[in-house]
Amino acid sequence: MTAIGLIGAGAVGQAVGTLLVTAGWCDGIMVASGSGRTAASLVTDLEDMAQVTGSHVRAVQATPDAMSGCDAIVVCPRASFANTAARDVRMAGLAANAPLVAALGRRLSGYQGVVVVVTNPVDIMTRLFAETSGCARVFGVGSNTDSARYRLTLARLLDVPVEAVLGHVIGEHGEDAVICASSTTVRGLPATVPLREVRDELVHRPRRINAGMGRTRCGPAGAVLAALTHALGLVDGVIELTAPWRGDWYGIPLRFTCGTPTVCLPPLAAAEAVRLQKAVAKLRTAYAQIAGHAAVHPAVQTSVHPAVHTAVHTAAEGDPTR
Repeated sequence: MTAIGLIGAGAVGQAVGTLLVTAGWCDGIMVASGSGRTAASLVTDLEDMAQVTGSHVRAVQATPDAMSGCDAIVVCPRASFANTAARDVRMAGLAANAPLVAALGRRLSGYQGVVVVVTNPVDIMTRLFAETSGCARVFGVGSNTDSARYRLTLARLLDVPVEAVLGHVIGEHGEDAVICASSTTVRGLPATVPLREVRDELVHRPRRINAGMGRTRCGPAGAVLAALTHALGLVDGVIELTAPWRGDWYGIPLRFTCGTPTVCLPPLAAAEAVRLQKAVAKLRTAYAQIAGHAAVHPAVQTSVHPAVHTAVHTAAEGDPTR
């Protein structure tokens, strides 16, 4: 029996629960939320959906402590705060969300399954959860959403099918994200990437969603589902996730084979490498600001993620599993 824990029953949590019920590859969903009221409501709504669609997936309300037997846990709570930032919008949740995520990390100390973090700023919250919990297999979804938006945008600008575009966005899930233009291909050939237009769209696309719906939900939920299926070994392929690399945590492409990830960073042009260094330094500085919440769990012995192979494999051009 495959069970998924879902901590947070807000916009993203609701979309994740919906996808899990309809996908049908898990058997149960355990839902927790801060007050418990939204979790109870989501469980009831998912029960209705499962009945209407004939899904065998069953949802129950639970506490995080009851999720120790789950195969994976999705961490997507959001503290209550007013985000009025005009720039670095995702970073605005740093101070508010850090104590919430750190507390969950300590509460789930030593958990043995896969953890997928969604809470923003996701690269920092992923590291915070990993270092406070001691969990070995912790990933964040930010760069996967960015890469999907990049491929969609480039396909539109170049008037080609999105399936023809292969390329990554890495580093920070935010305004200092690194577009790997030099390694991007279209129909297997090097592509000329209109970087200014692409960067503008990556910044404004989520803002347009937020303006109309209040918060992004479907895209991040899809990234969660992709992360779960790869990390649980249900599918193989390359996916961009937050993970540790050479002492820092940021979005990188990982090639999953039977649930085991290997770093497969694409080659970077000089300007891209400089931009990545800037993004990593920014994340490192931001993490230092919440150091009071980030007491490292004794199980975290090194800065190398034990579940990520340390060999670097260049992402293969034309890889259909991306």
